[in-house]
Amino acid sequence: MSESYSDDELKRILQRTKRVAVVGVSMNPVRPSYYVARYLGLKGYTVLPVNPVHAGKRLFGQTVVAALTDIEGGVDMVDIFRRSEHVPAIVDEALEAFPNLQTIWMQIGVEHAEAAAKARARGVDVVMNRCPKIEYQRLFGELRMGGFATGVISSKL
Repeated sequence: MSESYSDDELKRILQRTKRVAVVGVSMNPVRPSYYVARYLGLKGYTVLPVNPVHAGKRLFGQTVVAALTDIEGGVDMVDIFRRSEHVPAIVDEALEAFPNLQTIWMQIGVEHAEAAAKARARGVDVVMNRCPKIEYQRLFGELRMGGFATGVISSKL
């Protein structure tokens, strides 16, 4: 399955999002879930780490929680760093926990058509098989020659 998303759609999602729950975040700085979550935090997003293995530890100034239902207050986006077979349960939990959820974002390699359809039926935008860090860099002019960021940190939100 391959979906396409317009640049305007992705930009709108990234601009309206303020609070992001990152499901499956790692405490290991070399793991993609760690550096994507860290990057989003550097860009001004409030990153809420979710990983039952690390619940109670601190990461990016926040306490890691075991489940989405442990997050106080709402989130705008749930970013999923789990294998595709785990997506339906995560989407169900997100829809239950956050009545005003705006976006389900599935990382590169993560897709689930049925879960996406369920979220969309509730009015939630869904992005699959994409990375918000890469899309942010691409859409807000941070990618340089060869696709690498130069390390310049600026907030354009």
